Parts: sequence; structure tokens; C-alpha cells
Amino acid sequence: MILLSAPNAVESMAAAKKQTASETETPPGTTPETREAPPLDRLLQIMERLRDPKTGCPWDKEQTFHTIAPYTIEEAYEVAEAIEEGDMAALKEELGDLLFQVAFYAEMGREGGHFDFHTITEAIADKMTRRHPHVFEDMTYDTAQDRIDAWEEEKSAERHAKSGRKGGDASILDDVPSALPALLRSDKLQKRAARVGFDWPQAAQVLDKIEEEIAELRAEIDDKGELARQKDEIGDLFFALANLARHLKIDPESALRHTNAKFEHRFRKIETWLTEAGRSPNEASLEEMEALWVRAKEEERS
Repeated sequence: MILLSAPNAVESMAAAKKQTASETETPPGTTPETREAPPLDRLLQIMERLRDPKTGCPWDKEQTFHTIAPYTIEEAYEVAEAIEEGDMAALKEELGDLLFQVAFYAEMGREGGHFDFHTITEAIADKMTRRHPHVFEDMTYDTAQDRIDAWEEEKSAERHAKSGRKGGDASILDDVPSALPALLRSDKLQKRAARVGFDWPQAAQVLDKIEEEIAELRAEIDDKGELARQKDEIGDLFFALANLARHLKIDPESALRHTNAKFEHRFRKIETWLTEAGRSPNEASLEEMEALWVRAKEEERS
């Protein structure tokens, strides 16, 4: 049986393939030893069994890095939702689901001879040690800003090294994932540009920019401009709003999630009150629903 958390897990893959049928008759994860294994080892062994070519789960066996990626994003959002709701029981469960995603990638990496769970954890441990010399070495910083500056210098060096491996020129915008939610990515891109001085000095100037973008969007709408032009102007407006949030030290994703939750709560109130009156939203006028909306807002304030 292969213990995926062992340092030589990748090398053992080739040896495992040479095992005879009798040696692999009992699939990983079924022995008493496996059930009594430390939780992390047990998880990795379960993942190995799920991907076993002969006895594994048909769905798990056919997955790839690309097909699993959307599930990882979904699990990360579910972790954020549990945190937002302050539900620790749900958070424990969702963190487990997210950890399972890492185990899935580790197993696929092991099968391809690229990496395994041990090398993944080894790499992140090395990175955190390298980025915290004030904790693990004798380095000291006079202020918190000095620490932040040193952190950014270290990350910049890592970006340069990564760009060198890819054969391209390093950019301060490197490693801002393109798969991030657009609003979050806008915030991160603008933070990076601000580090080299490409930024409005004051929030008031960003507000002026927002008003300018609204005027341009209004002009496109009034002129019945092409949809592509309207889309472009709306994108510019979102980008400027993300910039304003950054200047005000407000996380735009968190702010929008809060507004989404607020809208949902109020609209559900409207549905409830209409149901109590023996009606549905489809049967109510806009004026009636607007009045109930105001009522819901007033209840929140009281």
C-alpha cells in the first residue's frame, strides 16, 4: 500500500505499478490499519482508492485537473459563506470539503509523477518560512510597514523567478489569477498598480472618475449605442467603483455580498407578506411591492 504522505510517494508510484495482482488484491483503504491511520493519511488513502483504476469510483477516476477546478472554486465560496454566517459547524465541514479538493489534486499529481501531498505541503512550508524571516530567522523590522515592504519584495522576487521559468518579462501584475471573480481581480490589479504610484491620491478624485464614467454610459444609452460600447462603459464603471472601495479600505466583494444578502432578505419579506395576504408577487403591482420594500427597510432600522 502506498502512503501518500511519505516523502518518497512519487518514486513509489513506479514500484506500485509492478506489484502483482495478488499483492494488490485488497484495495487501499479497506484494512484495519487504514481505518486506524492518522486522519490525514486516511484521507489520502481514501482518495487513492477512489482513483484506483480497477476498483475505484467511475466518476472520480475520469476527473482531471480541469474538471475539478470549478468544484474547488465552489467549495472555497462555501467556506466563505460559512464564515460570513458565523456557522462553525458548517465551517468545519466546508473546510474538510476544501481539503478533499487538495487531496484530489495531490493524487492526480502523484499519478502523473508531477507532485504529491508531501511535496505540496513541503513547498508551502518552505515558502512561509522564507516569507517570515522575522519569525524563523534573526531578521527584525522596526515597523509593520517595514514588514509589509519586505513581504512585497519577497513576492516580487518570486514573480521574477516564475517569469524567468516561463521565458517572459516580469510584471508587477503577474500572478493575479485571471480566474478570480472580476470585481476581486479589479481590486487586486489596482492595488498592484498603486504600489508603483499609478493611483489617484484621494478618494474624491475617484468619485469624479465615477461621475465621468456614468456620464459616458448615459451618453451611450441615450444615443442607443452598440451593445459592445455599453458593455465597455459598464465595465469601466465597475472598475472605478472597485477603485473607490479600495481607497475607502472596503472590500468590494464583501460589500456586494452584504448588499446581495440585504436584497434577498427584503425581497423574501415582500413574498411572505404577499403570501399572508393570499397573493403572489406576480399578482402585485410595482407600487405595492415598492411599499412593502420600504416597510422591510423600516423594520430593519427599528
